[in-house]
Amino acid sequence: MEKLGGTHIDKKTIPPDRWDRPPFNRWTFQHVAEILPTVRIPRGAGPVRRLPSMERMLDGLTVTSLSGEPTTLAEFLADTFTDGFLVLKAGAIAFERYFNGMDETTLHLSQSVAKSFCGALAGILAGRGILDPAAPVTLYLPELEATAYVGASIAHLLDMTSGVRFTEDYDDPLSDMGRADVASGWKPVPPFSDASQWPGTMVELILSLKTRDREHGEAFSYRSIETDVLALAMERASGKRLPQLLSEELWQKIGMEADGYITVDASGFALADGGLNARLRDYGRFGQMMLENGAGILPRDWVEGRRRGNHSIFREPYTAVLPDGAYARQFWIEDRTGNAILARGVFGQLVYVNWEHDLVVVKLSSWPQFVNPAWTRKTLDAVHSIAAALA
Repeated sequence: MEKLGGTHIDKKTIPPDRWDRPPFNRWTFQHVAEILPTVRIPRGAGPVRRLPSMERMLDGLTVTSLSGEPTTLAEFLADTFTDGFLVLKAGAIAFERYFNGMDETTLHLSQSVAKSFCGALAGILAGRGILDPAAPVTLYLPELEATAYVGASIAHLLDMTSGVRFTEDYDDPLSDMGRADVASGWKPVPPFSDASQWPGTMVELILSLKTRDREHGEAFSYRSIETDVLALAMERASGKRLPQLLSEELWQKIGMEADGYITVDASGFALADGGLNARLRDYGRFGQMMLENGAGILPRDWVEGRRRGNHSIFREPYTAVLPDGAYARQFWIEDRTGNAILARGVFGQLVYVNWEHDLVVVKLSSWPQFVNPAWTRKTLDAVHSIAAALA
């Protein structure tokens, strides 16, 4: 028996179709490898990147509560179902807290934060001439000539501006996102459905996307499948699977302190759009690499390109969280200053990188709902309060 959501529960009783929902996600997000098939991302034998400690007592820092009233940072973190929270200032640990049974050795699911790791890999491969962002997707994946991706470029995938129809509805098991849950191995086929009509792998799902809503490049539309197509193209261009790329190009070069792991489908294809699991400090190390303009791992011009986006095609509902935001190369851009970028995932995952304040903030959570724009806004407000306190 494990402690889960304030009670004791046998993990075998967690419903396979609801493992990521409350109250189960309070436990499952820290134990994904016990629920789903995964592949290890080795850190290698190299040195661990040191994060010196310069701890500041920020628990009592005044921030704005979810209701709009003043509260303390400690109370805010508790109210927003935080599992781990890390603040790096100038590359040093300024504040670090763990909750809900998590500790410094726990690997936590990051959901769509994984997309930004894939965007970084694309930058590395582009810098070596292995992947051309301007090239058509079909140069690397000719089988997509028979899909709605024909005519789309790698850049369209990176910026999520292809015109391919993909319904990103997390609550509808019959949506394209629901089909991705089944194809990725995250969820079983709904009991009321014919299993033969469902994609058995992520590649099968990609090949089934035949409809286009708009012209490629016309608008930003957040669709997780774009990252999976990008990962497939990177695998084809490099001749390596995604976990190997993550290990060789990021984990080993950044100096992560522990192996990570990523979920895989029935064919062994890793879920690029949201299956990554790592320690809190290792997410911080990734953010610090970005803050250091690639740290010699990622081309500097690629990082600088992430700070610029096409704000004119960034519209509702995305402006509810980032009123003056944009999206580029698998990162969210906070506003037109380009001073801050974000990696974000459902259920409250965040890696925030701010060049003006020399700051990285990581928040790993297990919210009771997939998305909550008001909670995300309040989280960013709290991050801004931390930045001001450390200035």
